[in-house]
Amino acid sequence: MTMLEGIREPRDLKALGAERLGELAAEVRQFLVPAVARTGGHLGPNLGVVELTIALHRVFDSPADRILWDTGHQSYVHKLLTGRQDFSKLRIKGGLSGYPSRAESEHDVIENSHASTVLGWADGLAKAHQVRGKDDRVVAVIGDGALTGGMAWEALNNIAAAKDRPLIIVVNDNERSYAPTIGGLADHLATLRTTDGYEAFLSWSKDVLTRAPVVGRPLYESLHGAKKGFKDAFAPQGMFEDLGLKYIGPVDGHDIAAVESALRRAAGFHGPVLVHCLTEKGRGYRPALEHEADRFHTVGAMDLPPATTGRCPPAGEPVAPPGPPSWTSVFGDEMVRIGAERPDVVALTAAMLDPVGLSRFAEAYPERVWDVGIAEQHAAVCAAGLATGGLHPVFAVYATFLNRAFDQVLMDVALHRCGVTFVLDRAGVTGTDGASHNGMWDMSVLGVVPGLRIAAPRDAEQLRAQLREALDVDDAPTVVRYPKESVGEPVAAVQRIGGADVLHRPARPDVLLVAVGVMAPVCLRAAELLADRGVGATVVDPRWVRPVDDAVVQLAAGHRLVAVVEDNIRTGGVGSAVGQALRDADVDVPLRTFGIPDEFLPHAKRGELLADLGLTPAEIVGRISADLARKENRS
Repeated sequence: MTMLEGIREPRDLKALGAERLGELAAEVRQFLVPAVARTGGHLGPNLGVVELTIALHRVFDSPADRILWDTGHQSYVHKLLTGRQDFSKLRIKGGLSGYPSRAESEHDVIENSHASTVLGWADGLAKAHQVRGKDDRVVAVIGDGALTGGMAWEALNNIAAAKDRPLIIVVNDNERSYAPTIGGLADHLATLRTTDGYEAFLSWSKDVLTRAPVVGRPLYESLHGAKKGFKDAFAPQGMFEDLGLKYIGPVDGHDIAAVESALRRAAGFHGPVLVHCLTEKGRGYRPALEHEADRFHTVGAMDLPPATTGRCPPAGEPVAPPGPPSWTSVFGDEMVRIGAERPDVVALTAAMLDPVGLSRFAEAYPERVWDVGIAEQHAAVCAAGLATGGLHPVFAVYATFLNRAFDQVLMDVALHRCGVTFVLDRAGVTGTDGASHNGMWDMSVLGVVPGLRIAAPRDAEQLRAQLREALDVDDAPTVVRYPKESVGEPVAAVQRIGGADVLHRPARPDVLLVAVGVMAPVCLRAAELLADRGVGATVVDPRWVRPVDDAVVQLAAGHRLVAVVEDNIRTGGVGSAVGQALRDADVDVPLRTFGIPDEFLPHAKRGELLADLGLTPAEIVGRISADLARKENRS
């Protein structure tokens, strides 16, 4: 049995001698690389927090002490140390989640995979403990770029206001999120690495504070309280202390003894305290260190043994033999072409330049792209400013993350009739990242925004065409959405009516199948199966699903039944919009909507989830046939 296999709960760590902890850290990394390589997952972030996580669980008593993770993708080591060492189905149906999960363990407090929220959670938990008279500690681990989010600073403003409320903030400072962390805060933190006195300070803090804490603590406090020049040399410390937070650091995040000492000192304070740990993303894995670390942030399945080959795709892209391009790459290529034609087109990303496909645009036009950090709200408002200044911004973002900026889309972009294009990657059912990452709400949430138009392309040709159509709109926000998968075969139209494409027209029309975006092939196959049953099905792709095209209403009037098939929640989705349009036009035709129910979906492959939801040709045909049979019986 390895040392790691002997760790079944955090208390097992406390029984280990300090001299054995380095060996344990090595075993954890030896486990992580091949385990994540088999299934895919977040590799770089977890390799960087091995020692930090060991120290956290040796100092604190989880689950009584509440350890919160932001972002949650850096919790794999935490899972290993809390009894979850079967990674054979990581992010696979029936296996471990890629994020903290309350269903998995009492040690998981929040299922946090949207960044910058943990400090708000911690503030609330600490307040609850104070009201209830509990002395269990609250520890919030924030890093991987999450401090660039505005919500984190809203929480800090509240946390610092309570000088007598214990709360420990651990900043995992690895200089990166998906890519190098940017902005003023990152610059402040970087001074601790670039100041001439940094190496001496780190050595001093390790030698004095960790080996002689009784002497070291008053010496540390006297230096920082009496010598303003020393404080000014380390600006981040001054910044946090000016907010009212005790500051400990910087600490070598890969020195377990140093981290433990810092955490024990923090636990002794009777108020909010920040522990600043410096870590190295991808530590211990040669390919991640020799190449750009963000390529190893999220990986698909990799060649084994990965330590030898280190073959890894760009972040978020699965390893696969040559085949159809991804939707993301089609968008990225088209943006480069558009950039050459239109100097007014600019781009924004929220810490995901490569995952959303903007890296080539940034290489070609570096002065026309901005990474704003994990700050979707700011990105939307900044886009409104760019549009008002005469440019046409494209904000490329995961569909699930645009939920965070709804108010800004509504009140800053739409109210001011700004020509901003939101490109939503990972729309619809995403799959392996779980409940928080499915982009299944966008068409419902954004559908209530006055004037906003939503395009759902069915293939690569339509993505290129509809992106250009969106960029021609300068008086309203536009949205272009697509899923996380490879682009399928082209789907030709037999007719264009208004702005909609008719993909299949039978001799005798009985059913109108409204195919939303990538559900077009599913609807075409359903039409074939219906034909085998003697039912004629017209398949129409609205292309722009909001607002509903008059052509869809006209087509509906000539059919016995209308069925809308979408990879969005049914409530408030395209089906709801089509139904409202039919009622407004006094078209009395029965309508059935195939989509996602109002529930959070488990992690699984996209195809598995679609099958479970009944979004397959056979399921669609079965329900439509039953509807038609009931209609005939009533007549």
